[in-house]
Amino acid sequence: MIEFGTGGWRAVIGDGFTRANIQRVAAALGRRIICEGARPEICIGYDRRFLSREAAIWFSEAIAGEGVKVNFVNLSAPTPQIMYTVKTWQLPYGAAITASHNPALYNGIKLFTFGGRDAVGEITDEIQAEANALSEADIRTVDFEAGLKAGKIAFIDPRDDYLDSILERIDTKAIRKRRPRIVLDPMYGVSLTGLMTILYSCRCDVDVIHDTHDAFFGRRLPAPTMDTLADLQRQVLDHNADLGIATDGDADRLGVIDEKGRYVSANEIIVLLYYYLLKYKGWRGAAVRNVATTHLLDRVAARFGEQCIEVPVGFKNISAAMQANDALIGGESSGGLTVRGHIFGKDGLYAASLLVEMLAVTGKPLSQTVREIFDAFGELHMAEYDWLLTEARKAEISTRVFERGELPEFDAPIARVAWEDGCKIYLVDGSWLILRFSGTEPRVRVFAEAETMARAQALVGAMARFLNLPC
Repeated sequence: MIEFGTGGWRAVIGDGFTRANIQRVAAALGRRIICEGARPEICIGYDRRFLSREAAIWFSEAIAGEGVKVNFVNLSAPTPQIMYTVKTWQLPYGAAITASHNPALYNGIKLFTFGGRDAVGEITDEIQAEANALSEADIRTVDFEAGLKAGKIAFIDPRDDYLDSILERIDTKAIRKRRPRIVLDPMYGVSLTGLMTILYSCRCDVDVIHDTHDAFFGRRLPAPTMDTLADLQRQVLDHNADLGIATDGDADRLGVIDEKGRYVSANEIIVLLYYYLLKYKGWRGAAVRNVATTHLLDRVAARFGEQCIEVPVGFKNISAAMQANDALIGGESSGGLTVRGHIFGKDGLYAASLLVEMLAVTGKPLSQTVREIFDAFGELHMAEYDWLLTEARKAEISTRVFERGELPEFDAPIARVAWEDGCKIYLVDGSWLILRFSGTEPRVRVFAEAETMARAQALVGAMARFLNLPC
């Protein structure tokens, strides 16, 4: 069965991710577009994963078969580039063939709606139901080559417009004056050409690692985390670089190494950028974060007379809250963020460009700006763990926590419990913990934040022991 999660539909290649299922999703979306009476046109792109281009072709054939014009990005492209194209071309929908940061055996489809936003749950639920109700006999297709000749499918290259839009939004003069040295790790994904173009346009000195096409991502998870960026850390130190930048498989998430070789967490990145935009650029607006993202963002917002809005996991929720509140920045602890005025989705290239600008404008090493924030607002540390689950174990945890409301005892009283997305426990001392099931993999995740890492890990350990999870 096709099942959309918080980041689109993802499945194991050859198991759920098959030609038949890809074309079911395409046909369901195509029928929706025609029924809505919207402009019958879509933008489709793909990343460097195994089968991505082929899947994009199969998707195109089926949606063209429903009478929808296909604008096919004919080179692997960052997901934010597809979102930007949907926005600027004023298309009703867009799609990217990608499984983002998931392991190499996965692939999937992300759907976007008018304005270049992630499709909300109500829309993907309806597409999911329609797709699962279709049989292979229900699918009408247009041969890809025949579609190109008939004008039902067209190759497009919107890369320059997308990159120019980023260059127009950053202080290229300040960066050229500073000429920072950057080490770039695209993690075998799709950010290389885009980031190299931006960085070279700003006269940065750039060294690159992991830039070849490898559908297995160097046998590593294509997610820019502390566990996957050891090579980038070494290269930053070896090259005496100012910054190390990494992006995930489809370039919507960002990872950073500072000039000392220290991994800068995704929580710190969003706080850094929000602080920079407020203090140094004088911009104003709220911040939006999901339930599993640092509350240090709340402290920064309060100091500048702004608010921090909490939403469920899923960037579509961040996008919606940003639009509703004209927020300045939105982000999540997994490394995705966006800034007002560009697109409402995650954009690793724009976020990376802003960080480089921050180095140039402040004239300070990244580690010094992090320390400036900690000195002003205090330190918060997050511990996060996840466990692979069988269906039986998932059902057991769901029954105990979400049906019976059973919770462990902690070393501080519970102030309140929120159930909107998983189970988030707020303690009276300001620390918190959340338990939730992954929306893209069969896993349960536990996050905790406190003033010390030891305390955060102790909170996670209390929940793990309570649920008999190895820790």
